[in-house]
Amino acid sequence: MTPSYLLRNCSVVNEGSITVNDVLLKDGRIERIDPQISPRFAVTEIEAAGRYLFPGVIDDQVHFREPGLTHKATIASESAAAVAGGVTSFMEMPNTIPNALNLELLEDKYSIAARISPANYSFFMGTSNTSADATLQANKHKQDICGIKIFMGASTGNMLVDNFNTLDKVFRESELLIATHCESEAIVHANYERLKGEKTLTPADHPVIRDVEACYASSLMAIQIARQYNTRLHILHLTTAKELDLFGNMMPLKEKRITSEVCVHHLHFTANDYERLGYQIKCNPAIKASENKEALWQALLDNRIDVIATDHAPHTWAEKQGPYEQAHAGLPLVQHPLLLMLHYHREGRIPLERIAEKMSHAVADCFGIADRGYIREGYYADLVLVDLQQPSTVTKENLLYQCGWSPLEGFTFPATITHTFVNGYPVYANGRVDASRQGMRLRFNR
Repeated sequence: MTPSYLLRNCSVVNEGSITVNDVLLKDGRIERIDPQISPRFAVTEIEAAGRYLFPGVIDDQVHFREPGLTHKATIASESAAAVAGGVTSFMEMPNTIPNALNLELLEDKYSIAARISPANYSFFMGTSNTSADATLQANKHKQDICGIKIFMGASTGNMLVDNFNTLDKVFRESELLIATHCESEAIVHANYERLKGEKTLTPADHPVIRDVEACYASSLMAIQIARQYNTRLHILHLTTAKELDLFGNMMPLKEKRITSEVCVHHLHFTANDYERLGYQIKCNPAIKASENKEALWQALLDNRIDVIATDHAPHTWAEKQGPYEQAHAGLPLVQHPLLLMLHYHREGRIPLERIAEKMSHAVADCFGIADRGYIREGYYADLVLVDLQQPSTVTKENLLYQCGWSPLEGFTFPATITHTFVNGYPVYANGRVDASRQGMRLRFNR
């Protein structure tokens, strides 16, 4: 049985407002929210006056590398980092080894997480040019699987889907949300061949090779197919101002059939940072020129972009070294997304209420996650307590990623996460992860 907890006098950031309340947690759920609660049963009290209580962050795009790539990361190591960063639920991608291309392989990942993940979890079904029928078996389990992932551009792993018949079949027949990595492989390859013939490639060439046109062409194709079949489409990690013209904000999120996401590193870094950080920030799609970052922020705040994620993608330090072709794409981020957005709150970019919306409420609505993403009575108690008066600095010593590095090392946030509750239990408290309790499999209202 999960112990009961009473959070006293916290500033609750939820559904567009901030109110000072007590919050009572019982049997893994939020029992009561009220300015003054006197429970009639034993509780552990936490005095939280002056601190802010957020709904747990739901990260809809992570790569935890297990099975098959556990020299980079494991579900245990990265989910520990996640809860330390206020991420209470994650959705993990299928480009592990073997690729999660059928229900049996997908369930293997669920069984691993059920044993070792302190965070709640879900896993995307993958697809390939030859596996459409196996992919569509996910339709039988649409309450239990977050969605289908399609790599319309090549990234880590060999899961590029560029066969139009496969794309057409999956978009036409899927009853689940389809999440796409959108980059035109033909444009990327042409850019690479042209540039390679002219010079020795450097980190700064990455956004030239994986350019705006590659992203736009692929996103446009995905949207055109989705509109043809009324497919529920979610385009991952937008990076360009040009793509934003493809998305609207004229209807509530719950009514949208096509939604989009931005990742924290594309809101934080620009192409100017390649000079300082080199291949540490090489990722697909690439971090681009600063005008794209500014456009992404604007689209996030006017609701053309619906959610914030990380695309957490760890590699070993050795794998991140050059030359260009050998430096792996991806960076570790899942320990710091909430803190990074709190930095931008301090900078005046985004209100606390919008952080809760874009990192929790909207993700739950976008995917139809049952009983999570909000601070509501009866919902699971996935919560994050934050001290906005206590700065914290990223150091190697406090990183929990198995890879042991971060492009944010040395960066000081204006806040500290003091507690993370998953299903009512404090899996992270005052700098320590308690992995003795496992998270739950996410369920979806479809």
